[in-house]
Amino acid sequence: MKVLVINSGSSSIKYQLIDMSDESVMVSGLVERIGEEVGSLTNKTFPGTDKEVKTEIERPIPTHGVGLEMSIDLICKGENAVCAMDEIDVVGHRVVAGGEKFNVPVIITEDMWPDLTETERLAPLHNPANLGGAKDATKLFPGVPQVLVFDTAFHQTIPPHAFMYALPYEYYEEDHIRRYGAHGTSHKYVANECARLMGRPVEEMNLITIHMGNGASMSAVKNGLCADTSMGLTPLEGLVMGTRSGDVDPAVHNYLAVNRGLDIAAIDNILHKESGLKGLCGMNDMRDIHAAVEKGDERAKLALDVQTYRTRKYIGSYMAVLGRVDAIVFTAGIGENDDIVRAETIKGLEPFGMKIDPEVNGTRSKEARRISTADSAVAIWVIPTNEELAIAREAMALVK
Repeated sequence: MKVLVINSGSSSIKYQLIDMSDESVMVSGLVERIGEEVGSLTNKTFPGTDKEVKTEIERPIPTHGVGLEMSIDLICKGENAVCAMDEIDVVGHRVVAGGEKFNVPVIITEDMWPDLTETERLAPLHNPANLGGAKDATKLFPGVPQVLVFDTAFHQTIPPHAFMYALPYEYYEEDHIRRYGAHGTSHKYVANECARLMGRPVEEMNLITIHMGNGASMSAVKNGLCADTSMGLTPLEGLVMGTRSGDVDPAVHNYLAVNRGLDIAAIDNILHKESGLKGLCGMNDMRDIHAAVEKGDERAKLALDVQTYRTRKYIGSYMAVLGRVDAIVFTAGIGENDDIVRAETIKGLEPFGMKIDPEVNGTRSKEARRISTADSAVAIWVIPTNEELAIAREAMALVK
């Protein structure tokens, strides 16, 4: 079975074609700058060898539909095509928010679209593009199952006392305001990988998984199921992120409105796009921040300290939620590649049985690895996430 995995963003499309017989990647690609004057497409084909064949195209790509057609032409019709269109058995799509109704992966049917469209208000920056990609793929692959895999699905096991906000109850009943979380596909994948690597059933493990990229979230995984997560109704709540504030006093909105004369749309834009690391020091790329810290930039150091302190606080709170922690897992761009952030995050937690091995932590690798010392009571892991493979597995299981 061959699964095409599509992740449509606001101006981009990431895709992979995966042969599920051995879970090998046949093709991977990225379409960028959709709708701009000049777009780009980078396609990498792996023709049964370790050597990749790379194709790069620069031209106007006015819509996601055009970008997807270009990608499919390279996969199925171009000089380096790896399979015919009718060899693609299922298409899997990442969707950020499924709300309460879509708490498991689903095969799209026509009658679902009104309910799917309703989810767009939960993730207005992501869901419209995610679902638009699914519509485009349905036209290109008529009759081929289109499976939606929701980032929020893994968090549907969170109990009411953890997902409810202390707001008037009718806001939950009528407007479905509650904690939904995000990055669930990644949290679930690395939780299962950690259990596999430690040789234990995931159902017997308590884990803290930290997905740390430009967007960042943490989950408390109890006996293999999500018990709590840091993102909330939207992906704004929780940890300090690249441009997102994470937790702030809710009264900040009114304070800024009164004292700065800003409307709610302007405040929302600030919290989503001008805050986080960028708001504190003007940079949201950790490589730039580390370079600035080395030169003595105090605001860059403050941004690093604020981020790692907030993450450390969440680890402490999830220790209380779980009672026993078997392992902590770092994943995603920063989590997998930034030894300084990992070390600063764990610093001070040694009395709770968490000890990082500096030498192992400082070694760069693309492989999963344990970075804690031999006498660390809590195992600390770096496990590369693979959301595309996780989506492909969910899609294949559902279709089978």
